[in-house]
Amino acid sequence: MTDPAGMATPNNSGEARGAISKLEAIAATFGPGERITVGELFARMEERAYGLLLLILALPCCLPFVYILPQIVALPMLLLAGQLAMGRTSPWLPEKLAQRSFEADTLKQVIARARPWLRFAEWFAYPRLAFLTDGFALRIIGALLLIPTASILVPLPLTNSVPGIGVAIVAIGLIERDGLLVIGGMILGLGWVAALIIGGQAAIALLMDLVKGTIS
Repeated sequence: MTDPAGMATPNNSGEARGAISKLEAIAATFGPGERITVGELFARMEERAYGLLLLILALPCCLPFVYILPQIVALPMLLLAGQLAMGRTSPWLPEKLAQRSFEADTLKQVIARARPWLRFAEWFAYPRLAFLTDGFALRIIGALLLIPTASILVPLPLTNSVPGIGVAIVAIGLIERDGLLVIGGMILGLGWVAALIIGGQAAIALLMDLVKGTIS
């Protein structure tokens, strides 16, 4: 959307809201008590867009007190990021990962819980710095996404939610061709992982000093 001067303006309806509606529509195709395989979820994505796939896989990782599911979806997310880094135009999933499953009700609950903040994030999303969401820039984005998605795979406290939010924001940026949102999501995800690494090293050093002091 553009104003009379030709400048891009926020898109508060249409595609932005359509992304959320698409996720809800996909979840609604599965009945109560059914289990969804990751492969089935991929098959429901008609446009096979990396952004939408990353978004729906990142949602369970964004919310606190969601267990097991983040580790189930982390491997497909890593694979998607790797394919982006390699320059693949459409995503692919090996059969073993495609057969991983989780409860449909869990997916619906995750989407419902994430919906308010997701709407809030999408309200700010509109095409800008679009060159960051296409071509060689996508390969760089994919390579960088390997870091927060690898963090989600680690089943330890503090490794899931913030990197998951960062990946989700990047995904929204890819869907809406919003390079600024992509940058913001990357800063959040990579910054948190860096803080965890630095903090972990400091904690280990402190523990070793305490052990040495106790022994001596």
